[in-house]
Amino acid sequence: MTSTTIEFSPQGQEISIYLDSLVSQGKIEVPMLPDVASRVLALSNDPDSDAAQLAKLIQGDQALAGHVMRIANSAAYTPNASMISLQQAIARLGMGVLTEISLVASLNSKMFDAPGFEGRIVDIWSHALCTGLWGKEVARVSRKNVEASFLCGLLHSIGRPVALQSISECIRDKNYSISHEEVLLLEQKFHVAFGVAVVEKWGMPIIVQESVQHYQSYSDAKRNAEQAMVVNGASKLATVMLDPNEDGFDDVLNDGVFAALNLYENDIETLKNKGDIVKSGFEAMRV
Repeated sequence: MTSTTIEFSPQGQEISIYLDSLVSQGKIEVPMLPDVASRVLALSNDPDSDAAQLAKLIQGDQALAGHVMRIANSAAYTPNASMISLQQAIARLGMGVLTEISLVASLNSKMFDAPGFEGRIVDIWSHALCTGLWGKEVARVSRKNVEASFLCGLLHSIGRPVALQSISECIRDKNYSISHEEVLLLEQKFHVAFGVAVVEKWGMPIIVQESVQHYQSYSDAKRNAEQAMVVNGASKLATVMLDPNEDGFDDVLNDGVFAALNLYENDIETLKNKGDIVKSGFEAMRV
């Protein structure tokens, strides 16, 4: 959707002014990063951490442990044999995959409180997860940072549900009524600024912060333009996978971002063949 698709109603304009004031005054209400997610990220960024520490962390949260083991034992990750312990899951899948599973389990749509927009937030989070999984595949074929690409993809649109929280609050407090189309337009207009505020408050690595800020305009990224390209391409692949009405994969893979990543014809063919892997991982990991 573009800004020319619809004109704001007077109430839509008022909400836009309100959101702009939150951005300019630094008053965006950022949800707390779940403690378990923060600790998982800290372990993943600590070169001295080991599998035993990750297993202990996961075991300390019964719901998380159950979720992790369910995913680890899914057909996407363990097609031929079941695993009975976290230590076994980590040994077979590796800390990287278990970290991703733990993050997805602790970072989800339930973090956000936006009455009236619950369905939209679930859709946003599904697209974010799919983008993270596609990000890994795009990073592999373009020889970029695979582990960073998952996190960058997962958080690239984190500003959307946070913006919806503020929109919902404004509608409730002022007793406004605006169209669904206006809500989506407001979300699109403000999600990057809101997303930057979130990842900065959460203390995410610079590579994540720049991906959130520049994934739509990757040429503007100062230090991590290639990572922003990966997320841009992954987001487009996620869209076509989740929405059968969108253009086919062939059309998406002709997008200029893949040329900017210096992908050759054989790389594009490799990406085409990754759809089933991404879909399987997505079905296993979504909450």
